Amino acid sequence: MKIYLNGSLSEMPENSTVADILVLLEVVGRRVAVELNDHIVPKSQHSQVILQDNDKVEVVHAIGGG
Repeated sequence: MKIYLNGSLSEMPENSTVADILVLLEVVGRRVAVELNDHIVPKSQHSQVILQDNDKVEVVHAIGGG
């Protein structure tokens, strides 16, 4: 299945979840915000939300600074 991940077309296996995207991006355990088709996905639902063909996913992670 094809999705748009952070603006780029990406290929993902069928039945992939938001949590699978975080593994792919190597940001598991970091503070991230996930937006799916213009809606924020709560962290508690990352492993339950199954992606669909042509979904638009934006993942933003916080970078500390001083």
